[in-house]
Amino acid sequence: MITRGALVPWSCAIENSNLSFVLDVYDISLLDEEQNLTGGRPFPMTKKQSKRADSKKAEAQPAPARKLESRVEAFRQLADAYASGACVMLPSALSGQARHLHVRATLQEDHQTRIEERSSGASQKFDKLAGSVFSFFRGTALLFYRDMAGTDAQMPTVLVLGDVHPENFGVMPNADNVPIFNVNDFDEVCYAPFSWDLKRGSVGFMLAAEEVAGFGQKRQRKIVKRFLSGYISDMRRFAESSTEKAEEYRIDNSPKVIRRLFKQAHQSRKEWLWDDYLDESGQGFRSSKKLTPISHRRDEFQSLVETLVGKNSAKPPARAGNLVVKDVAIRHGQGTASLGLPRYYALVEGPSQNATDDIIIEFKRARDSALSGLVPRNEFISGNRGGRIAHGQSVQLAHGDVFYGSSEIDGVSFMTRERAPFRDDIDLESLSKKSWGEYAEVCGRALALAHARSDDAGEIDYDVEPRILDAINPSELFARDVLDFAQEAAERLRRDHAYFCADHKRGAFRNIETVYR
Repeated sequence: MITRGALVPWSCAIENSNLSFVLDVYDISLLDEEQNLTGGRPFPMTKKQSKRADSKKAEAQPAPARKLESRVEAFRQLADAYASGACVMLPSALSGQARHLHVRATLQEDHQTRIEERSSGASQKFDKLAGSVFSFFRGTALLFYRDMAGTDAQMPTVLVLGDVHPENFGVMPNADNVPIFNVNDFDEVCYAPFSWDLKRGSVGFMLAAEEVAGFGQKRQRKIVKRFLSGYISDMRRFAESSTEKAEEYRIDNSPKVIRRLFKQAHQSRKEWLWDDYLDESGQGFRSSKKLTPISHRRDEFQSLVETLVGKNSAKPPARAGNLVVKDVAIRHGQGTASLGLPRYYALVEGPSQNATDDIIIEFKRARDSALSGLVPRNEFISGNRGGRIAHGQSVQLAHGDVFYGSSEIDGVSFMTRERAPFRDDIDLESLSKKSWGEYAEVCGRALALAHARSDDAGEIDYDVEPRILDAINPSELFARDVLDFAQEAAERLRRDHAYFCADHKRGAFRNIETVYR
């Protein structure tokens, strides 16, 4: 017999624009005197109770309101459930209005700080994302990875780059200031299934090949196949030779398509400094649309640079002179995903002390990886924010930039690196029909090199290469699965971009949504 106030179990489906759940809920159900269920409806009030209720209603304040809360923990639970084999639905399965609202909510959540701070960079970024599907793809990694929450849990874990696409490979300085070609953006690094990088990279090459080169679907798939074949062939080579510890692409050993990039990126340091950065005295930054000097913070950044070098346990290179900070500036309007995040440049005097060989150290605000909480759980730790990004660079490059590290400014985490006259990425428009495939293959090989170092310099405690080769066997089937994923994801991104453009036009990203009780 059910008595008054008993806990009665019932099931309810909770569905919103983002996730669907079925929960078992216990409701305190009231019974009438004949012990019949009232369905949770209250008993009729007495006159005294009714008067008290009217009085409270008259005194009531406006309904409390709060900002839309982060859904990070909800998606962490979803990823865990999917990875464990539970039958749950990922956001990629949403369609129509439900998908539209999911896209809107995810982008608002991802850019909450920038929107609330009324950052000019935030509106610039949204305008840039509206400009093309490829730009939208580049700037919405969180949206992309929420569609993959908990997937590929059976695959070997490596330190993934997290944001693989054709423009995140390029030329940069190594520890000896020698130009090298490799992966060059570590903002999203995280320990995750190796396949996540291949899937995002494949989507990136597919969209870029369509948008920049105008290639049809058949040619797009051929280019992605070259990317995957480059990765697989070099992973086999590293499994046999273990040369990944010291290997790097330089101008003397790079394929032809990359040698051209080295030549394009070459510029004398003096030219670079005076053309783009220095004022007429050569003692500080020039004020421009891109740079706002903040010379009053020079002492602060002097201390930050000294701390950075000490933290890296390395002597400053001779080209850094006495490590004297000459000036500091705010850098505006750089990047795609990071557009709108604070960024500073510190001008360090070179050994000649005549403004011809100064170096520039960049401080860029670091955030949590877009993959955080979405990857299948593993025991490997990459660190937090700026420290995580520095860890990624130290693992994925054999002899990387000595100024790559992390710092804290006003209580906020920043990543650091050196700017250089030859830090550059590929101009996709300059690629011929033939060289698109060649470039994709080299990028696949560079990614294999980065992944193969996960057990040499990273946290992985097993031999990565043979595990990956076992996981992709048969390789033709694996490549076909990745290709099909990429094509489906690219089609979804085109729809998502249309939803975003419609919302952006109507002002959806000027404010954060409020939740009212």
